Amino acid sequence: MIRSVKGTHDILPDQTWRWRKIESSLHGFMQKYGYQEIRTPAFEKTELFSRGIGEETDIVSKEMYSWTDQGGEKLTLKPELTAPVVRSFIQHNLGSQSSTNRLYYMDTLFRRERPQKGRTRQFHQFGVEVFGSEHPEADAEVIAISYNFFKTLGIDNLTLTLNSIGSDDCRNNYRNELRNYLKPFLSDLTETSQNRFQNNPLRILDTKIEHEKEILKNAPEIGNFLTVDDKSHFEEVKSLLNGLSIPFSIQSQMVRGLDYYTRTTYEISSTALGAQDALCGGGRYDKLVETLGGKPTPAVGFAAGIERLLLALELKPTEFNFESIQIYIIGLTEKVRSNCQVIAQDLRNQGFSVSTDLLRRSLKSLLREANRNSVKVAIIIGDDELANDIVQVKDMETGEQTTVSKNKLTEHLTDLDF
Repeated sequence: MIRSVKGTHDILPDQTWRWRKIESSLHGFMQKYGYQEIRTPAFEKTELFSRGIGEETDIVSKEMYSWTDQGGEKLTLKPELTAPVVRSFIQHNLGSQSSTNRLYYMDTLFRRERPQKGRTRQFHQFGVEVFGSEHPEADAEVIAISYNFFKTLGIDNLTLTLNSIGSDDCRNNYRNELRNYLKPFLSDLTETSQNRFQNNPLRILDTKIEHEKEILKNAPEIGNFLTVDDKSHFEEVKSLLNGLSIPFSIQSQMVRGLDYYTRTTYEISSTALGAQDALCGGGRYDKLVETLGGKPTPAVGFAAGIERLLLALELKPTEFNFESIQIYIIGLTEKVRSNCQVIAQDLRNQGFSVSTDLLRRSLKSLLREANRNSVKVAIIIGDDELANDIVQVKDMETGEQTTVSKNKLTEHLTDLDF
């Protein structure tokens, strides 16, 4: 038997309804904020990610699925979504069409990392990107969208963590101080961190190695190196969030895992997820559009994992209920089966969810299946019903059965509380 590739999984019919709930909720929620959906190809030129994300990041150095095609072009399955959206923004000159572009997306991504709970090699994310505004209002709007969407879905115990990693001047000064601090500990660092020490020491702050975390506890904080403008921007972001009644805490060593961030960075986590508690992360990236060949354009955004969101929602069954079939039509004899199909089609045209038997089973087994599938109403038709233009409507919850004229069936079902 051929099995699915390690780190990938099938989304089966008893699970897809949860995905549709999230997708439909997201579309409606983003419409309220005035965001438009964007979709980009499944693979891009490898250079897009090496330039955009950063050569020293784990994603580019270890996790990308890349290959050279028959024409000699280096291609990569998308490991993240911001760089492709920026590429599309530049290529289609969206900045000239509108001074501010509010975009959102849902997509499939690929990273070759160790599979674990809430983290797979083929995974799914949704998120937003806002192009054109350098002001704190854009940061606050993006953070509010992610926080409020999770709250809308019924997820509690959310923790919003903020930091500012400043502008280029701030980070250049901070890199020098961080190198000076880490130099005595250089031999204690992993090979990966030693390489980052020369190329981009801020990446070391993102370490998951416990003894490196201990070393960094007394490291200088980037907040002490912020310029006057950086500090003013961050203070306004915090003030706006307070005005929106969104609670937050400051994490001075949070830099996020991608090189393109500037100024505001943030994460939202939930205790429902255990150790892998991050639901989403994002921040400002004012230099990325220019880095990838576009005109200087400030931008801010976030991305969230759908698999992790589903894990959090497992604890919220009352807010996220299964979409059961409303009506199950049962034909008791061969003579009435074609009539069952006609009635089913008519009811579907009226907006009802209807299923019919395809195996010609007994009434007992069909009612048992209807119960198993949480069907609301069973419509039972035998030869007598067919001859008299009536049907039997059985409430599957109460067991009450009512005789209804066929020409009154839609009216009767409409009056029922589905």
